[in-house]
Amino acid sequence: MKKRFNGSHLTPFEKWVIFNKGTEPPFTGKYWNHFEEGTYHCKLCGAPLFKSEHKFLCYSGWPSFDGAIPGAVREVPEEFPDDRIEVVCANCGAHLGHVFYGEGLTPKNVRYCINSASIEFHPSRSDEG
Repeated sequence: MKKRFNGSHLTPFEKWVIFNKGTEPPFTGKYWNHFEEGTYHCKLCGAPLFKSEHKFLCYSGWPSFDGAIPGAVREVPEEFPDDRIEVVCANCGAHLGHVFYGEGLTPKNVRYCINSASIEFHPSRSDEG
C-alpha cells in the first residue's frame, strides 16, 4: 500500500479483496447493477475514484466504468496469471480490480472492472427542494 491505512473499518472479505488482490464472485457485489447519480470512493481511504457518468452495464457481474476521475487510479501491469492490468487507488494503493482495453463496449473502448468490495458509493446531493 502507498500510504498506511490499517483497514480496521473493513470487513474480513473487504480486507481480502483490497489487501490480497482478491476478486468477489460475479453478480454478488452490491454495485454491479447500481445506477444512482453520485461518486464511487475508495473503500479503504475514501478518495473519489469514479463518477456515475463513467458507469455502464456490461453484464460482466462487476461494476464497470469507461473512465476514472483524473489522477484517481493507477494502472499496474501484471505478468501473472494472464498479463492483466491491475487498477489501484492512486491515494492509498488499495486493489480495486482490473482494466481492459479494446473490447468495444463503449466509445472510449476501455472497461474498468472493479470489485464492489473495494468501493463505496456517495449519492449526489440535491440543493433543490
